[in-house]
Amino acid sequence: MSSSRDRFKLVSDFELRGDQPRAVEELTEGLQRGDPHQVLLGVTGSGKTFTMAQVIARVNRPTLVMVHNKTLAAQLFLEFRRFFPDNAVEYFVSYYDYYQPEAYVPSTDSYIEKEATVNDEIDRMRLSATRSIFERRDVLIVASVSCIYGLGSPEAYYGLLLPLERGQRVDREWVLRKLVEIQYERNDHDFGRGTFRVRGDIVEVYPSYENVALRIELFGDEVDELTSFDPVTGETIRRHEKMAVYPKSHFVTPRARVLEAVELIKAELGERRPQLESLGKVLEAQRLHQRTMFDIEMMREIGYCHGIENYARHLSGRA
Repeated sequence: MSSSRDRFKLVSDFELRGDQPRAVEELTEGLQRGDPHQVLLGVTGSGKTFTMAQVIARVNRPTLVMVHNKTLAAQLFLEFRRFFPDNAVEYFVSYYDYYQPEAYVPSTDSYIEKEATVNDEIDRMRLSATRSIFERRDVLIVASVSCIYGLGSPEAYYGLLLPLERGQRVDREWVLRKLVEIQYERNDHDFGRGTFRVRGDIVEVYPSYENVALRIELFGDEVDELTSFDPVTGETIRRHEKMAVYPKSHFVTPRARVLEAVELIKAELGERRPQLESLGKVLEAQRLHQRTMFDIEMMREIGYCHGIENYARHLSGRA
């Protein structure tokens, strides 16, 4: 039996006119035939977005709309969200408001750390898009070219989620350990996105991909209640029979995989450092060694480090 999360439902007062019905039919037939490339041409204001919405609703497949800049992505996101208010229309663009890459100046032996300002709301929307891909088929993601870059292992990300169900037998300490493992931080005073707090047998989590928080009420070693609530007012929004808490970050990795990655990173460092030294770049080699060893120590201790995306190749097993 199909659910509302299986089908796109197009909502619009517009009707197909002119060449639009033919375009919709031909594009739909091309997708069903498996044509690798199709082009929809039209002047500005000719209803191309509405035409594509019609195709998406008919084909009924998870859809990625990739555009060349954030401005157009935001515009299309709002338009598609109006066409599909009951479906998972998501937004996936770079979350940096400001970015300066790391640099090294050999003449002064100066290392300039990477500086970046992350937009918390865009980060939430990226994580929400990832969650929707795993949970639903009626997903339309509007993305910039940011979506082509690796985000770590999908298998590791999904494998580390915390599934919960009413009546499930769990130990409170196990729940807390799992939350820490997927990079949530305990903070009983400043309850913000990506944190959790504990009050007796009640564990409250503020997922990094939500605007609402989750409350896990335990009775002994059993899940008694699962609810989502407003993190500001505390008002209950919805009760759940089951739900899952997804990792705080895309770059979450199982402990065993982290330790394997550390060995790969050390091996690469062992190759790269002598290369730099043979070129007379002793300071650069020393700086590389210091920085890499610091990152390795952080990964061993807490499972991640600042700039862990630089090691995505090792963590995903592609090194």
